[in-house]
Amino acid sequence: MKQQKVVNEAMNTPERRRESRRLYLKKNWQLYALMVLPLIFIFLFKYGAYAGLSIAFKDYKVARGYAGSPWVGFKIFKEMFAHKDFWPSVGNTLFLNVLNLLVTFPMPIILALLLNEVKVKWFKRVSQTLLYLPHFLSWVIIGGLAYQLFSLNNGVINALLTNLGASPIPFIQDDTWWLITYLFISAWQSMGWGTIIYLAAITSVNTELYEAARVDGAGRWKQCVHVTFPCIRSTIVTLLIMNLGKVMQGSFEQIYALMNAKATKYTTVIPVLVYRWGIEGGKFSRATALGLFQSVIGLFLVLVSDFISKKLGEEGLI
Repeated sequence: MKQQKVVNEAMNTPERRRESRRLYLKKNWQLYALMVLPLIFIFLFKYGAYAGLSIAFKDYKVARGYAGSPWVGFKIFKEMFAHKDFWPSVGNTLFLNVLNLLVTFPMPIILALLLNEVKVKWFKRVSQTLLYLPHFLSWVIIGGLAYQLFSLNNGVINALLTNLGASPIPFIQDDTWWLITYLFISAWQSMGWGTIIYLAAITSVNTELYEAARVDGAGRWKQCVHVTFPCIRSTIVTLLIMNLGKVMQGSFEQIYALMNAKATKYTTVIPVLVYRWGIEGGKFSRATALGLFQSVIGLFLVLVSDFISKKLGEEGLI
């Protein structure tokens, strides 16, 4: 034991560690080279943009720039909180995102568990490909497809209903039906891509656990409930925490692609309001203040959900 300890200490000298790192970098330099562009993108558009947050505390004018615009403190935030569209946008954002989370978050889990039970390999591969495809479509294309399918006057679905003698349904022209259509399209677009992480977690489950469950007389359903689901619980909790941080964000592209003049009750959300104030109205300070408020609340939700998950015995995110 003493001899082994001496050998380990000799191998763990600073010179040995530097040499080991040098050889590792020499062997894997291609991997680090591939990370250069993503890191530049992150620092440029994520961290570099932090300087622009200062205009939330200034009466920003484009002609004057950052330095020439006068500092007004929290005046912009007071004006933002008093604006007639602010609180309705916060309520709509929370309502849509919480409802969207309740509907769409379980779908990838259920789909991954179902795909895991498919034993025909070619059918499983084809199914996965078809389910992943909507994720790669832009919301402009999805919005166009939605109007072609669900439009009241010339939509395919309503044309079929009319031919069958039923009354047409205002899927995207009525507020309640718009909400149902919005949730349906969200689930369809996201559930296939979300299954990738869960399927990867399921494949890492020890097969001996399934064998032990079969010996105890457990069928496929009980194996899923008592083996698969507990083994992927930490993955579910981690993704849930990350999704809770997006409750105050929402998708501007999704809302903007599906919004119209007849269904306006739920479409005034924070991302749309930022666009209206900043791009359309030129109120850059107010739009920045609203975006900063949104980000702070999102960070708070992530920290709170992470704290609660740790209190419940999970690993958490941070």
